[in-house]
Amino acid sequence: MSQPIVPSARDADTTTPIRVLIAEDEAHLGAILEQFMSARGFAVRIVRDGRSALDLLRSETFDVALLDVVMPQIDGLEVLRLVREEPLPPEIIVITGNGTIETAIAALKLGAYDFLSKPYRMAEIEVLVRRAWEKRMLARDNHLMQSRLRRSTPTPTLVTQYAPLRAVLAMVEKVAPSASPVLVTGESGTGKDLVARLLHAHGRNPDGPFVDLNCAALAESLLETELFGVEKGAFPGAEQRKVGLFELAAGGTLYLDNIGELDLRLQAKLLRALETGSFFRVGGTQKVEVNVRVIASTTRDLTRMVQSEAFRDDLLHRINTIRIALPPLRDRVVDIPLLARHFLEQFASPASPSAPRLSGDAVAVLERYRWPGNVRELRNVMERAALLATDGVVNAVDLPLGADVGGGARPTPAMTPALPSTSSPGLPSAPPASAATLSLAELERRHIGEVLERCAWHQGHAAELLGISPKTLYRKIREYGFRRPPGRGEKA
Repeated sequence: MSQPIVPSARDADTTTPIRVLIAEDEAHLGAILEQFMSARGFAVRIVRDGRSALDLLRSETFDVALLDVVMPQIDGLEVLRLVREEPLPPEIIVITGNGTIETAIAALKLGAYDFLSKPYRMAEIEVLVRRAWEKRMLARDNHLMQSRLRRSTPTPTLVTQYAPLRAVLAMVEKVAPSASPVLVTGESGTGKDLVARLLHAHGRNPDGPFVDLNCAALAESLLETELFGVEKGAFPGAEQRKVGLFELAAGGTLYLDNIGELDLRLQAKLLRALETGSFFRVGGTQKVEVNVRVIASTTRDLTRMVQSEAFRDDLLHRINTIRIALPPLRDRVVDIPLLARHFLEQFASPASPSAPRLSGDAVAVLERYRWPGNVRELRNVMERAALLATDGVVNAVDLPLGADVGGGARPTPAMTPALPSTSSPGLPSAPPASAATLSLAELERRHIGEVLERCAWHQGHAAELLGISPKTLYRKIREYGFRRPPGRGEKA
């Protein structure tokens, strides 16, 4: 059976006259324009001054407005500026008797659809009005589609009963409506991406774009063009203009994950863009102005990076207007069973009448585990457990948690995790030793080796669990002489 066709705003308005407001202080010219437009089938209203035009535009709905620049009380450009602040304003065509390039540029910068100088031909006015109406219908269709999509997409939620994290959520709700930059800190997998989406969802413009960039996922040579765009011919291979993420996020949120991975030169350009609200594309000479809220996140200590001159002090102050610190999962032991059941419900088989339940021994094992990968690791573990559950029950044997599960008492953040073995293929062997006799480098080497084995040598996953960038992990692998065993995962 074919699906029903949902009419768009344009389809619904095909029989409705285009509603036009004419604001013209010259009575004779206004009358001629009104008569011409009415004869062409437009629904026309006419006023003689800027104040009347502004009041009518705010009280009634119009598709297109023709505004003379020079009018009593309020000039046309000021009316344009004020009307563009309204939700879904009409398209506006500015008309002037002494047109200059400066006036035209000012009108277009304020959001005018087009600019006309007197004298003009009536047929030219008709064409412009119909084109402006087409643009307005497209904007309405887009607004309706975004509203429907938002209603069908659930608002992100952060599941917790841990009091300090509930206080963090209260802070998120409080600061979300502001335009101030936010810095979200925490270990890898603690939910920084989720907090960024919550800030956007509860912000001033939740229907605006949410654009994210993992600064650790791209080479330094690509980050600048990805962020700021590039002009045609800026360098060999730049065959056309490319819009950067800053422009794509205009009117919404730009989320910069792992901001500590940016090099100092790019940090300087980012700081300039944040302070001025403008930037130049790579190879460009025309300034691009955008209104974007920036949210950044990091797993690193940016204050220490500033001390070691790896991060700009002024950029840290700029992005650290509001700081949100997320606790690791090992501190949220009260949340572990809650989150585990939440994920089991997500991954339950559609054929099953209910989600698998956790046995008592499984809960005990989950609570004793150190969770180096935090909530992300717990989610992955529960996805596997949901598939392996026997008779709808997840037991301890279904949880592949390995050596990081301690015995006896529940671990605290101060406890030392079990030391991983490095006898697996591809990892240099080392004699056994207690934690008290191991150097910091040896502890790091063993931990990296264990995580690589747990992730089957998928370096992207391992980097996430370790809370470092893939580039740093690759350097550590070479430094410690690790070699991937045959048949293991390829480098991510």
